[in-house]
Amino acid sequence: MRLLTVVCFTILIGFGLTVDHAQAKAKHLFKIASLAPDGSIWVTKFEDFTKEVSEKTGGEVGFRVYPGGVMGDDMAMYRKMRVGQLQGGGFTMTGMASVVPDFTVMSVPFLFNSYAETDAVRTSLMPDFREEFEKKGLELIAMTEVGFIYTMSTKPITTVSELQQSTSWIPSGDPLASAFLNSLDITPVQLTIPDVLSSLQTGLIDTVYNSLYGSIVLQWFTKARYVTDAPFAYAYGCFLLDKKKFDTLPKEYQNIIQESADRHFSDLIDATRKSNSDSRSVMSSRGVKFVEVEPETLQSLKNQHNLIIDQLKDNSFSDRIYQKTLKVLSDYRANQ
Repeated sequence: MRLLTVVCFTILIGFGLTVDHAQAKAKHLFKIASLAPDGSIWVTKFEDFTKEVSEKTGGEVGFRVYPGGVMGDDMAMYRKMRVGQLQGGGFTMTGMASVVPDFTVMSVPFLFNSYAETDAVRTSLMPDFREEFEKKGLELIAMTEVGFIYTMSTKPITTVSELQQSTSWIPSGDPLASAFLNSLDITPVQLTIPDVLSSLQTGLIDTVYNSLYGSIVLQWFTKARYVTDAPFAYAYGCFLLDKKKFDTLPKEYQNIIQESADRHFSDLIDATRKSNSDSRSVMSSRGVKFVEVEPETLQSLKNQHNLIIDQLKDNSFSDRIYQKTLKVLSDYRANQ
């Protein structure tokens, strides 16, 4: 559920600030923005990608990167791309909801049971996503990952009633998350990701949704000290370039960018998953409590998903992409 995205999470998804002299003087310079904090795994892995592209193009293709939301939220970044102030960005699934609604289909609550399932669906849907982004003048270079999303709060939440009594946050402009929480009689507070920590500190909200690693790098875990130990959604993002700018590159350079991205962003997904796994012990050592959810609560939430999915289709994403997602999942599970 784009609930996060999270947060991205993508977080989602990030890129580094360090720009060496060669990249700054590149013949083909791409100015890239991201919400990902400097120093995060998303930043360091993106730096590896940019260095390889610069080396393989003899310094002719470079990237100047603005991380940590300094260029605004997803929609602010997208608007800057539209007017040429930026030529690319790392976006969350939530941020792309109004641009390419079908891109949010993998964030449906309780859709996936494992990362293996997300990999199967992502691989199958990439051609569809690329086609839809191309219609909007965007080149989808790679998908990124925030990970599985947990409920995190300033007090323990193990039942629907306790969730209803809390003050939940969702990303601004997230119809999928809004519909799901509204179905539970919850009216969430919509905020941009950079505003979440201060809102936790002031008490404007007390419940957020993020991956474990995302909560650490954004420092949300310092206030949301209880994690409901039952992931309910998958959050991800994407690395996009302005298609007009990308198309001006020699074909050789386009291939270098894509081949380097395929390799480094695959490594990034592996590193993100390891970071999420390692974050559990880190959070526990810092006093965060993981609380078990009551089985009845989990089943109730899954049932709620089934009730509202028809409402989400066509409003949040097309029925065509949803049915294709279900088909890929069904085939994958049958083969297991």
